[in-house]
Amino acid sequence: MAKCANCGKTTTFGHNRSFSMRATNRDFKPNLQKVTLLQNGHKVKKVLCAKCIKALGKSAA
Repeated sequence: MAKCANCGKTTTFGHNRSFSMRATNRDFKPNLQKVTLLQNGHKVKKVLCAKCIKALGKSAA
């Protein structure tokens, strides 16, 4: 399953709404990216959402 390794963000569900307001099912998928990070001096590959990647970049600077 698509899931962020940092915050646990996964697919959420909702509806498409047409002009007539008819509801059809749809899913909202997180913007997941494969990233290489340094943890305890070792390179680790993780799947993170874009929001977590942005936050990690801000905390490192």
